[in-house]
Formats: sequence, C-alpha cells, structure tokens
Amino acid sequence: MKIVVAPDSFKGSITAKEAARAMAEGILDEAPDSEVIELPSADGGEGTMANLVAATNGRIVTHQVSGPLGKPVAASYGVLGNAKTCVIEIAEASGLTLLSETERNPERASTEGTGELIRHALDAGFRDFIIGLGGSATNDGGTGILRALGMKFLDASGKSLPAGGGALAGLCTIDRNSFDSRIRECRFVIASDVDNPLVGPNGASHVFGPQKGATDEMARNLDQQLSHYADIVEQETGMPLHDFPGAGAAGGAGGAFLAFFPAVMKRGIDVVLEASGFVEHVQSSDLILTGEGKSDQQTLSGKAAFGIAQLAAARGKPVILLSGVIDPESRRNLERFFEEVHSVAGGAITESQSMDNAYIHVRTRTAEILAAYLHKCPPQQ
Repeated sequence: MKIVVAPDSFKGSITAKEAARAMAEGILDEAPDSEVIELPSADGGEGTMANLVAATNGRIVTHQVSGPLGKPVAASYGVLGNAKTCVIEIAEASGLTLLSETERNPERASTEGTGELIRHALDAGFRDFIIGLGGSATNDGGTGILRALGMKFLDASGKSLPAGGGALAGLCTIDRNSFDSRIRECRFVIASDVDNPLVGPNGASHVFGPQKGATDEMARNLDQQLSHYADIVEQETGMPLHDFPGAGAAGGAGGAFLAFFPAVMKRGIDVVLEASGFVEHVQSSDLILTGEGKSDQQTLSGKAAFGIAQLAAARGKPVILLSGVIDPESRRNLERFFEEVHSVAGGAITESQSMDNAYIHVRTRTAEILAAYLHKCPPQQ
C-alpha cells in the first residue's frame, strides 16, 4: 500500500517536515509493509522554501544581504533536488518578522535584500525561479528588488531616490539600461494567493499596510505614491499595474515581477505541489494524508490541505485530513472535500496538550486513524 503524507506545518508546535515524519511513523506503526512518501507541504507563504527543499532532498544556500531597513541580515534561498530550481521567499530578506514592532515602517522598508538574493542565485547559474511573496515588511512596489538588479529610480533632477515606498512620490524616470540582462534568460513562477490590485481600497497600502506599521494617513499617502509609480511603469512598459490582480502582493512586489520579469503568477499550493513531485506520487498512491494546525473555513480558501484534496479528487484518490484542531462549525463543509476529517485535540487530549506534544500525538493519532480506515477499506490484494 502506497501512502503519501503531505501536511502543512502545525503552527505553534511542529513544522511540516516534522508533521510528515510523525504521520509516516504512525502509518508504519500500524502497517509496517506500507510504502510511505513524505512530502511536507505549504501554501506558498512562509515555510514554502524549507518544505520544498525537504520534499525534494534539496539544499539551502545562505548569504548576507540587506534587511528591510538596510541592516545586514543572513538570508537563504533553496535549491530543489533537481539542482536547477531556486526558491526565494521575500520574507527571508524583506520580511516583517525581521523587524520589531517599533521598527515597522512601510515608508522606509525596502525589498532590496530580496533582489540581492536573486542576484546571488543568478551568479550561481540559476535561471529557474520560484518566488514566494508572503510575509513582507515592505510597500515599495518591488523597487528595491529592481534596484538591486541594476534598475535606477530617478527624480526630476536625475538623482536616485532613497529606498522605500515613501520616496516614490518624487519618481520621474525609471532607467532600465543597467537592469541585469540575465533576467531575460530566466523563468519566474510567482507563488501568491493574493489577488489584490496595486492601488485603491483593496490595494497593497490599504489592505496590508496597517499590519506593516502604517497609520491610516500613511496608508493613504503610500497608496498615492504607488499610484504615481504605476503611472510611470505604464509609461515605460505599457503595462497598467493599478488594477492588475496580484500586483498588490508583498507591498506591490507582485507588480514589479509582472511588469519587469518573465513571470507567471500561480496559486501558491499549485506551485508547491508541482515542484515537489506530488502529482506523480499521487497518481500511483492508494491514500493521502494531509493536515495543519487548525482547519476551518479558511482551509477551503486555498490553503495547502484544500489544494491537495482538489488535486487528489481529480485523480480519484482518497484524502484524510488530520489537523491539530477542527473548527466544529466548519466540519460539515470540510467533510465534503475529504474522505475523513480528524483532529488531534479532543477526548482526553486538550488543545494545549496536543500542541505541547504534537509530534507524539500526531504519530499516535495517525496509527489509530489508519487502523480504522484499513478495517473499513482493506487494501486490495
């Protein structure tokens, strides 16, 4: 019997890789002759790089680059097991978690470190990229990324603008003459579940700016500055980013990739499943197990577990959901998409206990669930 385990992280307790290992051990406790494939998953947000590296037996490369406010940080990119594909998360060099609450300032924060990571990867020979856009501290329209790769953002007097979205009101010209020519040789797949436009009430500044430290007035100003930036980009490239779906991802970095890179934007979980080899393994599997820290209505809006259920259903494969906690009000909706829905917490195990000893509980619960499943649906000989 071939079983694929593809959980996301159980946030606050164990990583996706640890959850996959715990599930695999639970399966082998109950059915030691099973073939178990561990494919830790993610939905394209933070953790995607590490999970793809783990799922493909890849490696991590670390460089010192500029953090969101210019201070040096150690940031990593992943190389997949095919030794050709480079995975970069914007959160690594330009992430909100790199700043304290008092340091958050989307007017000054820059994506330049992410561009520096791309440059390091180009120097190492990579031309196939997956970019994860979750968790940024920035609202600079991706200008930092472009600046690190040679593009210049000039004011009316021909001087370079300071870093950050707050300076974009002074933008007069975008000089692309020194933009890294190697970009034309590349393929960029942008993993993002955000379809917000660049500007407007649903744009980057108003929707995501507050969590990055923006006041209401600051968000209004940043929105005007990104709108001006989009005007200049349209003059330069002919591409109207203002209302373009996904352009508002990562403080407008999505728009920079769409306008200046050979890029396609895809749903995060689809990118992860394709890159990890999930499709090929599912085709020959008998059962799939997935899970996450908490499953609720949000799960059905593009989270990893739901993407796995959709892909497996298209191939007629059963999927069991085992999560730390299942929202009681969402259980019925979840059961429409999964063969079975289970939680670690419940009965004698409290939610707190399930998080404190998540690995053991996931392993034990997996064995129990598989035993009942095999009794109900014994494998064909």
